[in-house]
Amino acid sequence: MVKMRLFSKKKAPKEDFLLKEINKTKMALEAAYSQFEYVVDPDLIDSCIYELNAIQNRYKYLLKQAKASEKNYIESKS
Repeated sequence: MVKMRLFSKKKAPKEDFLLKEINKTKMALEAAYSQFEYVVDPDLIDSCIYELNAIQNRYKYLLKQAKASEKNYIESKS
């Protein structure tokens, strides 16, 4: 007997890559916030702020890409 999953979709390699990158970026963001909480030197504080901004921008970019990919997937199935 073959079991069929309802409403499941197989993710494309690009979608898998995006999800992995989003998860890695989330972990990097958590680590950067954690580091920011413990630094006291003004130069290190500046460094942490720049790192946080860079990671946040990467996270926003990846989310936009994932949403666009999802939209393209839905449109292609219509």
